[in-house]
Amino acid sequence: MLSRMFAIGCAFAILFNTLRHTHPIRKGNILMKAIIFANGNIITLNPSKPRAEAIAIRDNKIIGVGTDQEMLSVAGKNAKIIHLKGRTVLPGFADSHIHLIHYGLMLSSIILDVREAQSIKDIKEIVRKSAKEKPRGQWITGHGWSTTDLAERRPPNRWDLDEVAPNNPVIITDAGGHVCSVNSLALKLANIRKETESPPGGKIDKDPDTGEPTGVLRETAFMKIDDMIAYNDEELITALNYALDEAVRFGLTSIHCAWETAQNIRVFQKLLMQGELPLRVYLMIPASLLPHLLGLGMHTGFGNPKLKIGAIKVLLDGTIERHTAAVTQPYEGEPDNLGLLCVSEKELGDIVRKTHKAGFQLAIHAIGDRAIHVALDSIEKALKEQPKMDHRHRIEHASMLDDELVNRMKNLGVIASVQPVFIRSNLDWMLEPLGQKRATRLCERYRTLLDAGVKVAAGSDLPADSTMNPLVGIKTAVTRHGFTLEESITVEQALPLYTINSAYASFEEKTRGSIEVGKIADLVVLSDDPLAIPPNKIDDIKVDMTIVDGEVVYDRERSQPKK
Repeated sequence: MLSRMFAIGCAFAILFNTLRHTHPIRKGNILMKAIIFANGNIITLNPSKPRAEAIAIRDNKIIGVGTDQEMLSVAGKNAKIIHLKGRTVLPGFADSHIHLIHYGLMLSSIILDVREAQSIKDIKEIVRKSAKEKPRGQWITGHGWSTTDLAERRPPNRWDLDEVAPNNPVIITDAGGHVCSVNSLALKLANIRKETESPPGGKIDKDPDTGEPTGVLRETAFMKIDDMIAYNDEELITALNYALDEAVRFGLTSIHCAWETAQNIRVFQKLLMQGELPLRVYLMIPASLLPHLLGLGMHTGFGNPKLKIGAIKVLLDGTIERHTAAVTQPYEGEPDNLGLLCVSEKELGDIVRKTHKAGFQLAIHAIGDRAIHVALDSIEKALKEQPKMDHRHRIEHASMLDDELVNRMKNLGVIASVQPVFIRSNLDWMLEPLGQKRATRLCERYRTLLDAGVKVAAGSDLPADSTMNPLVGIKTAVTRHGFTLEESITVEQALPLYTINSAYASFEEKTRGSIEVGKIADLVVLSDDPLAIPPNKIDDIKVDMTIVDGEVVYDRERSQPKK
């Protein structure tokens, strides 16, 4: 316990230093030379000036938007000119919900990537190879299985994993990170036995004949095992560098990291202080750390322009695919299953009230319609006790919405943080648990949300999906991948979800998210115009350059991805 408290204290003590480590915008006392991005197709997302030919930048700010000739007058004859050759420039992309370090651990092979597995046999072979390389007793961790992709249409169980790794504890989480498969040794270490009851907000799957745990643990049931697994800072820094490298290659200039522990905060801070954080990071902190934040007098926005404390994240329910999202009507073929609430309504109410009162933004993971009702009830009560117009509380995922919920979100000023990339996955994850009629009526209602005036931001939830590429998300939001086309939106509507709306979701729309004079020069240069090509070709567009604070952090012609 003391070591945990020490780690938390160190993380937040280090974070205080962010105020002294703002990103430099001057060389000594001399203003940096202006840069002009000329001869381009500039899509500004500024309604008063939607298109331009050139952008002028000095230090890290946009000082002009207009024609090539106008920018020469603004920037001066000594300005450096970068010729775009007709390429398209947009505000830098943002991902409003991502688990970057976890994904980096997969990229660096510290966590096994089983997302491409087509069968339990495939997973067993991956685990078998790892067991041969690891010392006896060392944890084997993996991520990414999906029952809709596996030939057996079931999760791996303890006996599957015992067969290939009897001498190492094993945990393999599903794609959404809400259900895991563990072997017998892991169950023993966690003291999970036949007599062990499922915890509140979780479920220990048991064999119907013997009552023995199957090794499949849902939601809060595997937290004890998860707490046993630790990585050192060096491993996390390596992982983070891999993931950051990929992020800037996809044009991301800002990310909202969705579940950051004290150690993760410390690792982000180390990269910032070393000048190795290439984009902006908005940290969502688990509600378990709220008392420490309150004790330090913090609130949303603490930090600097590159690294900030953002929202307090609350995990309220599970996922549709694993039948753990809290729903108002039972899952198909399971008349007694309404999913799970990971925290009670009373506990959620207490968290929401304290968080709101302290000046923190809330980000509540709520996928099922019942969970969203509960989340909005708690937010509404908190707002009645302490009204605040510009709270910008968020529902993360907001997957199942009836018209009443949409209207409540609008009236309460709650943001929908959605993941269009989910639609491109095998649609069985929605259709099988909910049935075709319910899924098509309630799921992923982007047009309805926008038409109602709800602010919608978008992200990837990586590694729940296979890519953080915003262009894939934009394409999917428009084409819907064959799913409920009446909820499709236009490209013009989709672009703000990954730019200005995401900036709004982190209280930054006045400084970034569109191309306007005075805003920070966070930009992405694309090979083609997403507004001019067929929507089903949008994900073929290449990111040619990513620019953060006026500096090129990725250039496709010169940069090579990390191996």
